[in-house]
Amino acid sequence: MYQIISSQHHKPGKGQAVVRTKLRDIKTGSVFQKTFRSGEKVGRAHVDRSQHQYLYSDGSLYVFMDNETYDQVELTGDQVGELAVWLKEGEDVQLVTYEGQLIGIEVANTVVREITQTDPGLRGDTATGGSKPAVIEGGAAVTVPLFIEVGTKIKVDTRSGEYVERA
Repeated sequence: MYQIISSQHHKPGKGQAVVRTKLRDIKTGSVFQKTFRSGEKVGRAHVDRSQHQYLYSDGSLYVFMDNETYDQVELTGDQVGELAVWLKEGEDVQLVTYEGQLIGIEVANTVVREITQTDPGLRGDTATGGSKPAVIEGGAAVTVPLFIEVGTKIKVDTRSGEYVERA
C-alpha cells in the first residue's frame, strides 16, 4: 500500500500523457517516484478514519482517546513522526487504520497557535511587507509578517507550515 505525496500531469509533445508521482510505502516509509501511463488503473485502498482526542505526551509516547469508546491509544514518536509539532492537548485528530493496523494520523489543515518566540519588528517595517522567523506552540518554526509579536495567536496551515492569518 502506498500514499501519494505529490503528483504531476505531464503531456509531452508527442505520445500519450503520463502522471509522475512521488509515493511513500506505508509499511517501510521509503519514498520513491513512479510514472503512470494515461488509462492505467490503480486500486484504491479502503482505510478507516476514527476521531481521537490528543491527551498528552510523556516524552516517548503520545496518548490519544477515542471520542466514541473512550479507549486510550498510545503511539510512539516514530508513528507520530513530524506531525508531533502540530499536536496540542485537547484537540482532535484522525487516526487512520488499514485492516486494523494503524498507518498514520491526520491533523486539521489549519490550526490556531500562539507565538512563543520571535524577534521584535522594527518600527516602520510593516509597510514593506517583510517577514521574520517565529516559533509557535509545539515548537514549529513559521515565517510571519513583521507586525506579529510574542503572544499573538495566528492560524497556520499544517500541510505547508505557512502563516495564514491572525486569529
